[in-house]
This record gives sequence, C-alpha cells and structure tokens, in this order.
Amino acid sequence: MRIAMISEHASPLAILGGEDAGGQNTHVAELSAALAAAGHEVRVYTRRDAVDLPVTVRSPDGYDVVHVPAGPAEPVAKDALLPHMKDFSTWLVHRWRGDDWAPEVIHAHFWMSGLAALAASHQTGVPVVQTYHALGTVKRRYQGVQDTSPARRVAYERELGRSVDRVVAQCQDEVGELVRMGVPRSRMTVIPSGVNLGTFAPLGPVADREPGRPRILTVGRLVERKGFQTVIRAMALVPDAECVVVGGPPAGLLETDPYARRLRALAGTCGVADRVRLVGAVPREEMGRWYRSADILVAAPWYEPFGLTPLEAMACGVPVIGTAVGGIKDTVVDGVTGDLVPARDPRALGTALQRLLDDRIRRFAYATAALERARRRYSWAATADRLAEVYDEVAAVHRPTRVVA
Repeated sequence: MRIAMISEHASPLAILGGEDAGGQNTHVAELSAALAAAGHEVRVYTRRDAVDLPVTVRSPDGYDVVHVPAGPAEPVAKDALLPHMKDFSTWLVHRWRGDDWAPEVIHAHFWMSGLAALAASHQTGVPVVQTYHALGTVKRRYQGVQDTSPARRVAYERELGRSVDRVVAQCQDEVGELVRMGVPRSRMTVIPSGVNLGTFAPLGPVADREPGRPRILTVGRLVERKGFQTVIRAMALVPDAECVVVGGPPAGLLETDPYARRLRALAGTCGVADRVRLVGAVPREEMGRWYRSADILVAAPWYEPFGLTPLEAMACGVPVIGTAVGGIKDTVVDGVTGDLVPARDPRALGTALQRLLDDRIRRFAYATAALERARRRYSWAATADRLAEVYDEVAAVHRPTRVVA
C-alpha cells in the first residue's frame, strides 16, 4: 500500500533528547522502516523547521521524509503549532492532487497531525487512522496549570476519535481514557509499539562501568514528568549503587540546561552526588551499550502513554522497575519481568531497587522473562503486520465497488 504518515512535530530524522523529540520520533521511524521492509511505500510528512532542509529526504531504511512548509522554517514549540495545521493540510491536498503518488491511507501521529490529516481526508477521500501518543486529559490531570496545551485540545481529541476511520490505542490504559472522553470503543484497535530487536539485544558492546558497583540506568527526555527526581531521591536507599541518567541535551550543554542543573542540585541535597551521573544525549545506535551495562532499568514517570525505554531494556535482557502507569503496566509484568511501584514514591522505588539488587537469582529470572516477552510480543515486524491489516480494512471501505451488469 501507499501509506502517508503525518507527524507534524516529530520528525523521524530528529536527534532525540530534546523537549519535543522522544518516543514519537522513534515510533514513526521504526514503524515506517518496518512497513517499508514489508513492501509498502511509506512517506512521512513532518513540518519543515529549518530553511536548508530539502523537500524530500530518502531514509536509509527505505521510506521518504517530506518536509511540509507550514509556519516559519525554524524550531517552534509543539504546543504553538496548532495555527499552522490548516496550511499543513492545504499543502498535503495540493501535493497529492498534483503528484503521481497519492496515499491509500493516512496514519496521523498526535492530535494536531490528526486535524491536518482529517482536513485533507475531507477533500481527498483518503481514510485516516489516528494514534494519539499522548492525551490532553492525562496531561492536564498531572501537570495542572503547567500544561501548555492549546485550550481546545481535549475537545479536538474527542472529535478526532469520533471522526477518523480507526483509532489505534497503544495500551489498555489509553482505551479506558478514550472511552471516558466519549470515543466509541468500536472505533479502537489496540496495537502496542514495537522494539528494534536488531539494535536492542543481549549480546554486543557494553558501556564502561566501575567494577563491583551496581548500575541503575534511567533514560528519557529531561522533563519533570519522567520522574528523574524520584529516582535520585530513591538512591539514598540504595547506598552501594550508581545511577546513570541518559537523555537531554548533548553532554557539553548539560551545564546550561535548567532541569539538568536541578537534578544535580537535588543529588547534592540528597547526599548522592558522587553516585549520580548525567550522560546527556546518546545516539540511538549506541543505546544498546548503555542498556547492557545496567543491572536494572528504572522507568519512573508520573504518566506514560506507552514508554519505549522499558521495552528496549527488556530486549537487552535487563530487568525493569517501573511506575504502574500507562503503557508500562502492559509491557512490564509485575513479579515476572520486573517490578511495578507507585509513581512519585521514592521510598517504594528505593526499597524495590535494593530488594532486587540483593537477589541475583530473581534478577536473572526477570531478565530471562523480559527478553522472551520482548521478542515474542513486541517486534516492529509484528506491529507493522497488524497495522497493515487495519490499513487494508479502512481502505477497503473507501474503495469504489465495481458493479457488473
């Protein structure tokens, strides 16, 4: 099939670790690569955020990235992009009507992409599949007045769920949230994200570490909801281990990053500064080295639509301690592949960490089960196959039928 991926703020070519560059970028890149490997033609449409970007870039993984001129050709905060979605959709319609390549299905990633996709669909008749990646109701619940989303975000998300041809939810928690918003369950299909089993595997190079000192790894964008402060506070209860934080700006810019400075100050206040290390951004192809160097991966967000880092660690044969939120409740099987603890509870996290570090046999059992679960249930090839079935179903509804007299 010819598949158009719309990812207005999250380019698959972006360097990960910035405020608006994380799991969605990876999801779109890996899914597009898997679909291309299965024989589909994939084009990813993302907003042009620099003047020197070519219109189309061919990815080494076999899909095209198309830079859409919508808004200024410079970085713009994700929550400020809504006014540019009309131009985004208008450009798509002109492109598809004047091009010899028009999609058979549109897959929108994030709610603003969904608005642009739905507007283009109304003029072209191409069906739309929607993945939210995050929901405004959840963000508002946990961030309160700090939520910078546009005022009508939740209303737009509700209307999208009722208007698109199919909603792809990434976990059961998201299904419940959407139903409470008023999106019909009959419109939803649950298909979780995948993990790159080639990049993330138990065997391979390992990042350097201090001999004899257990390593606790935590990975993600340096934003408050990821729970890094909880992890640092928990380290006071794990006296012999080190904590390595991967993510954020490049190492050379950590000194000027406000949140990185807050984390270092907190480590000093908690008396663990000598055991907390901020690494900064790491190229995706090198992340396997860091996972394999860890005894435990901690994922401690306040909320998490899905969460790729626990899956990546599991695929490397590393046990996970995660907060019992969002998609982490689906991927981590409590007491089998890792442990689940309450969010924002340093004592519960620290106790779970020390308990697991003290039990080598349980760590080995968790690691074995985690690897098996990642391989059996979360390959990108399997995710792409399931999505291709959804694409075919929604496209079949829109295809004209030929009546033979």
